[in-house]
Amino acid sequence: MAITYRGERFSGYNKPKKTPSAKKSHAVLAKDGSNVKLIRFGQQGVSGAGKNPQTAKEKARRRSFKARHAKNIQRGKMSAAYWADKVKW
Repeated sequence: MAITYRGERFSGYNKPKKTPSAKKSHAVLAKDGSNVKLIRFGQQGVSGAGKNPQTAKEKARRRSFKARHAKNIQRGKMSAAYWADKVKW
C-alpha cells in the first residue's frame, strides 16, 4: 500500500524512510487518528552513537540526546523527536 503525499512516496503511515537528497536524513508520514503530518528528522551524514553505542563517549551522547529531548519524545508520533529517538537512537 504505497501512499503519495505532496509528491513523495511512502510505504505506509508511520513507516520512516531515508531521504538521501533532502536536508534531513529521514522522513515519515505520521498518522494519529485522522491527523496526517509529514515529519522530517535527523541530521544528514551523522555517524557514531546510535542504537549500539560502544565507547563511553557514545553512551554519553545517547543519554544526553534522550535527556535533552525527553519532553518532545513523550509527545508521541506527531513529533520529530519521537521518530529520531525510535529510528536513530
